[in-house]
Parts: sequence; C-alpha cells; structure tokens
Amino acid sequence: MKTLVLALAATLGVALASVGHAAVKGVVLVHGAFADGSGWKPVAAILEHDGYTVSVVQEPETTFEADVAATRLVLDRSGPCVLVGHSYGGMIITEAGVHPSVKALVYVAAFQPSVGESATELNSKTPAASNSIAPIGGGFLQVKPEAFPEDFAADVPQALAHFMAISQVPISVEAFGAKATASAWSRKPSYAVVAKQDRMINPDLERFMTGRAKSNTIELPGSHAIFLSHPKEVAALIEKAANAAE
Repeated sequence: MKTLVLALAATLGVALASVGHAAVKGVVLVHGAFADGSGWKPVAAILEHDGYTVSVVQEPETTFEADVAATRLVLDRSGPCVLVGHSYGGMIITEAGVHPSVKALVYVAAFQPSVGESATELNSKTPAASNSIAPIGGGFLQVKPEAFPEDFAADVPQALAHFMAISQVPISVEAFGAKATASAWSRKPSYAVVAKQDRMINPDLERFMTGRAKSNTIELPGSHAIFLSHPKEVAALIEKAANAAE
C-alpha cells in the first residue's frame, strides 16, 4: 500500500510539474515603426507549429499612447504570454509589459528604455548608420523608399524589401519623442536579439540597452529586419523565454 501511495504521489508530481512548465503558451508580437504586423508571419508560423497561441498587435503609430493602448487590448485577452517587440515596439512593450498577463519580454533589434527615455533620445546618444528617416508632412516620418532596402532590410529578398518600402507605415514625430513612464524589464525576465549589421538602431546602442537590463541576449548577423532573415533563431529565443517563464 505504501509503495502504491508513493508511486501515485510521484506520478502526480510529474504531472503538476509538466503543467507548470507548459503554463506560458501565449505569445504577443508587436511590430516597430515603418512596418506592420504582417512582418511577423515567418516567426508566427514557427511558434504556431510548435503549439503556441500567437497574437499580433497592429498599432496605429499615431501616438505612443495609442500604440500602448492597442497592445494592452490584446494583452487583456491573451492570458499568460511572452510579449515581443521589434525596434520602436521595444518602447511599447517596456510600457505595456507591466500588464499582469506578461511573464517575460523579448526585444528584437529594439529600443529598451529606462523610465524617462524616448527613442529619439536614445538614438541621439548613439546614432545609427542610416540617415534616411525623413518627414512626409502632417507630423509623420518615414524611411526614404529608395534607401529602405539597404537601411532596413538588406538581407531580405529584394522583392520583399521593395514591397516593405512602398507599404511602410509612417510614424508620428510625437511617438518617437514620447518618454517611457514604466520599465517592465526591470520587473520581469527579459531576452534580446542584437542585429549585428543593423543600420536603423546602432548595434552598440542595442548592446548598451540589453546589458543595462541584464537581458539574456543573442547576437545574429543581419539587418534591422532580423525577424525576417532569421525567423528560426528569433522564434527559438521566444520559446526559450516562454519555457523559462513562471
């Protein structure tokens, strides 16, 4: 009888451990400036194949507050998740990541601000190689379409880089200048990808921010569009974050 009880206890313990280990099976993906959520398609496909429930935020890029609000709406219905941000999306997940559904954060070639910092301020401290962001009127900015393939997506197939250039979503000057009022990475586990040939955010700035946050960081050879050129590695880091989350 004692042997049976011990065996049942051991079995129950394994079952409970398995449930706890698999608790975080949601991923919320946040795009950056000059892009939309469709760029996450290769990463999302891998995650869904591996059993994760994926949600992609389509933020308007009109104001920082509106972008954060769009992300919170998705988090309200996501359940426990890993929150992932690319580029300017790093500003958004730093602010919105204090949401109770968020168990870990992943920054992909992204800004990772402290409270009181803006994307504009961070970029001015360690300027990027690119100088192709230009005003288009109405208080909005875009990457010059002729420079977009080289500066944003140099290692992406030419036809795709061209389409990204002509379909890019302009971002407001106001959004770039907005300051973070929360710092989710200071409260929750964070992970990061540094794109070694990034021309939109200086790789040394990415290293400074990830080092300051003590993020679990990998470096990949590639452009700012590293999520398109290395989707397997990016997805693997997201899954690592999910597996380690509690």
